[in-house]
Amino acid sequence: MKIGGFYEHQLPRPWSADSDHMLLKHALEQVELSDRGGYDYIWATEHHFLEEYAHSSAPEIFLAACSQRTKNVRLGHGIVQTSPYINHPARVAERIATLDLISDGRCEFGCGAGATETELGGFRVPQAEKKAMMTEGFRTAIRMMVEEPFTGVDGKYVQAPARNLVPKPLQKPHPPLWMACSSRTSILEAARQGVGALAFSFVSAGEAAQWVKDYYHVIENESDPIGYAVNPNFAITCPFLCDRDGQRLAQVGMENYGYFIYGLGHYSFFGEHEPGKTDLWQEYKTNPHEWAPPEGRTQDAVGTPEMVRKQLREFEDVGIDQVVCLSQAGKIPHELLCSSIELFTKEILPEFKDRDAKSERQRAERRARIAERAMARKSPVDAPKGATVIRAAGHH
Repeated sequence: MKIGGFYEHQLPRPWSADSDHMLLKHALEQVELSDRGGYDYIWATEHHFLEEYAHSSAPEIFLAACSQRTKNVRLGHGIVQTSPYINHPARVAERIATLDLISDGRCEFGCGAGATETELGGFRVPQAEKKAMMTEGFRTAIRMMVEEPFTGVDGKYVQAPARNLVPKPLQKPHPPLWMACSSRTSILEAARQGVGALAFSFVSAGEAAQWVKDYYHVIENESDPIGYAVNPNFAITCPFLCDRDGQRLAQVGMENYGYFIYGLGHYSFFGEHEPGKTDLWQEYKTNPHEWAPPEGRTQDAVGTPEMVRKQLREFEDVGIDQVVCLSQAGKIPHELLCSSIELFTKEILPEFKDRDAKSERQRAERRARIAERAMARKSPVDAPKGATVIRAAGHH
């Protein structure tokens, strides 16, 4: 099982003139520690206008900085909001390809639709059409990275003429593909498209076991790949913090990961937000139990080394390919986040990496079998017919 770190760049009020600056500088220091300690992935997501909850509106810039401060860790753009109203497919393909090149082929490309009216409404993306827009933008960006030249698209949401997009990514045919998933339905959709499932839903290992089983059955037997390579991979996100003082961690974790869930609820379900004025942290502190997931369904990796080891083993045992550790949340101090990474990578991670290495051959054979079967079902590209010659404006 692989281990990843996840950044949404939470920043509760009150803010100072230097708050965002220090938030990003601290995150880069944490990424360096993670890389040196043996983490396999660093993920950064894309959100817009979600004050206090996510100041990660330009993750491609953050990941580019990570690429120059790390040597081994894979850089997951997880996710890009691939609706063409938010990011034109050509701009997505250009950014992914460039990140892949400057990182020496360490980029991973995940797509997502966005969820909240705060951000989707900011780009006039209709809730009812967001997933269709996401898929069309994703498919087009993939084609642009692969086709030489891109032969054009005349879709419902994207109309683009034939052009040759440059540069192309270092990884061929393109970086590994993923999709953000928050339910069994979206996990099965990721499987049907032949991409990795990034499960952003805090669930128990028991519930995740069925999700993994269903995902692998569909990707092997039913998928019609959206890309030109298949990525059989199931990753799950969970709150993560490691320290020898279990009592301290319980208090820190309850407050700050509780805030993470509260912020999700505020923007997605119950909140009334006034841009630039709503104080989310203060609202949470006043009523932290306004919204929470059902009891007994969540599982985290917050605790002493012994507790974290046990919790991660449960995920490993049900066949999860990667646990994405959500550490930076709320007002957890930078120093605690760093000491957590150092303790985890010294005392726990080596045994997981050892077991992962020993099972690599078996997993590679499984991936090859799935890829062969899935790619045989790939539908042909529906592109406009005929070549295009572009005449310069001064041509007669």
